[in-house]
Amino acid sequence: MVSGSDNRYDIVIAGGGMAGTCLALALEPLGLRIAMVEAVARKDPSQPSFDDRSTALSRSTQRMFEAMGLWPEVVASSTPIHHIHVSHRGRFGFSHIDAAEQNVEALGYVVINRILGDVLQKALATHEKVDVLCPARITAVRPLDDHVLVGLDEGEGGRHLTCSLLAAADGAGSMIRQFIGIESTHVDYRQCAIIGNLLPEVPISNRAFERFTDSGPLALLPVTDGRAAFVWCLSSGDAQEVMQLPDQLFTDRLQALFGYRLGTFDKVGKRTSYPLGLTRAKRLYARRSVVIGNAANGLHPVAAQGFNLGMRDVAALSECIADAIREHGPATIGDDHVLEAYEKWRRADHIKVGQITDGLVRLFDSESLPVRFMRPLAMLGFDLVPGVRSLFARHTMGLAGKLPRLARGVPLR
Repeated sequence: MVSGSDNRYDIVIAGGGMAGTCLALALEPLGLRIAMVEAVARKDPSQPSFDDRSTALSRSTQRMFEAMGLWPEVVASSTPIHHIHVSHRGRFGFSHIDAAEQNVEALGYVVINRILGDVLQKALATHEKVDVLCPARITAVRPLDDHVLVGLDEGEGGRHLTCSLLAAADGAGSMIRQFIGIESTHVDYRQCAIIGNLLPEVPISNRAFERFTDSGPLALLPVTDGRAAFVWCLSSGDAQEVMQLPDQLFTDRLQALFGYRLGTFDKVGKRTSYPLGLTRAKRLYARRSVVIGNAANGLHPVAAQGFNLGMRDVAALSECIADAIREHGPATIGDDHVLEAYEKWRRADHIKVGQITDGLVRLFDSESLPVRFMRPLAMLGFDLVPGVRSLFARHTMGLAGKLPRLARGVPLR
């Protein structure tokens, strides 16, 4: 099929989840014509991006939303984290990070994905140069010298789009990553995360808890209405059994692991689960194509870094595109030197955050006697060795390394 003018775009974004939507919103001030292709409708129950899971927004992500003019609506539905408490069940030693100690008003903010999705979709609907093609699937990708030819299936027939740049934001199992020839590695942790929320007897009061247990890490995060969101990581077999427990037995099991620091747990909400692994793209760009978000790095949720790492991808890529437009015009946004600059900028952050999350999983999952002996010492060292806690806090807040303009709260224009 021959492409008409309606099928020509500057950028095609594959994936309309949080990373893809944020990229479209970040690029909108640049005046580019953008198509965002998403297979599952926003309100469809099978849409994985905007469900009842909770996301902890880092300091750099907060600054991005400020620069994009979205923060007032996001923060209105978010809960700030003032204190993070980390412990290991049955072992001595614990660690903590405090917002006042780090000279910030909050270490992060917790928002329910569904509510964040409402804010993002509302903003997207006001931008005339962003076309949301949904439900639709990309079935083929053909990079050429000065554009990419993208095959599209919209259910009742197909067509082709052309663009200067294709951005893959379609998750850890990205089909677009495969289409453009970028290989990836995958580590199966043989774990599942069970997520939901409950009502603690003692107010959680802007505190977040990470408790490592012999069966896997358990995180509790403050959300609205005094409730606490939980992320409980278990072996795949144990998770299947726990998911089948009635609410009271499930709550009792969770209570036994966490203890009574927050009193008794009550009124547990709907539970869902998903498998855990580590997926890494071996490259971040191919010919006129890039990968961002989980398509570049799919992380374990132990340090709550996945979405925030993807947002820094969005910020860096947006700045590289803005610089290319300013220097050479919009036709050059998919040129190799632009995409190479993006990869060079992001690679160190990807490696470092991947190592932190994978290292935490392996440290507290290992049954090796020397590793088990080192765990409490590591917890004490983290809390007592000068500078270690602040350095870790800067990484988890997304403030380490060279930050793009958006991540510093500076609009692209």
